[in-house]
Amino acid sequence: MTKHVAVLMGGWSGEREVSLASGKACADTLEAEGYRITRIDVDRNLATRLIETKPEIVFNALHGPFGEDGTVQGMLEIMGIPYTHSGVLASALAMHKGHSRTIFKAAGIPIAEGKVVHRRRAAESHVFPPPYVLKPEDGGSSLGVFIVREDQEHPPQELYSAEWPFGDYLLAEHYIEGKELTCAVMGNVALGVIEIQSAEGFYDYTAKYRPGGSIHVLPAEIKPKIYQEVQKLTLKAHQALGCRGVTRADFRYDDRAEGTNGLVCLEVNTQPGMTETSLVPEIAAHAGHSFGELLRWMVEDASCDR
Repeated sequence: MTKHVAVLMGGWSGEREVSLASGKACADTLEAEGYRITRIDVDRNLATRLIETKPEIVFNALHGPFGEDGTVQGMLEIMGIPYTHSGVLASALAMHKGHSRTIFKAAGIPIAEGKVVHRRRAAESHVFPPPYVLKPEDGGSSLGVFIVREDQEHPPQELYSAEWPFGDYLLAEHYIEGKELTCAVMGNVALGVIEIQSAEGFYDYTAKYRPGGSIHVLPAEIKPKIYQEVQKLTLKAHQALGCRGVTRADFRYDDRAEGTNGLVCLEVNTQPGMTETSLVPEIAAHAGHSFGELLRWMVEDASCDR
């Protein structure tokens, strides 16, 4: 019997457009794989929509707050509808960078020196000697991220704005020169490692989603020892947070450092982008899993109590 899958997409976070793209790609592909698909552009009446449509499984293609932070996951647990990706606690921990850093440190996963600060404190004076990075404590897609360079006399004054949309608390971290690396987990297996080379210097929202904004080198051209360490740390971070299904971990690597000393974990994405050209599908394809096979695996892996 054909399984009925509701694909959640859109929502109202700053990552709405990215989620709509992920959701459309997933819904189209799952439909081609033979599933019965209901597409839901999520609003605050989601519970009613799910009661009306009665899906057997929810494929969660939401990104950002309310879709990726344990909120929707908790509602699906209450409703008893099996869903993809990580559960309530892991989603909440991964979304809040200050909390995930605490978990990483306890698990022996290297992180950059950093601290959580109020945005007004971050706007008043440098919280670290530049260069350093400021990013929303609970955001994604590089929205609201600043790299504060050595030649900047003052921190970003945009942080004072009453219209600032990314929350009052920021993570400040020392900036790590070098390579941008990312690795995916599927189940309990770490897949390949990509090096991301931004055409504009910083892998920001534009570089991520504009055609030609970045170059993906797969497999990453790094020493085998570093490649294997990224895979090891990716799986370790996935398990330390209690993640399930598919995740992606992001790293910075200063290749001037000795051995693996220049490697730091930035974050784990519990609901990474899911178009055919997104990082995780690209990594999965390199491991021999087509986009359809990847999505089918995720649907069949769905459950409650994740």
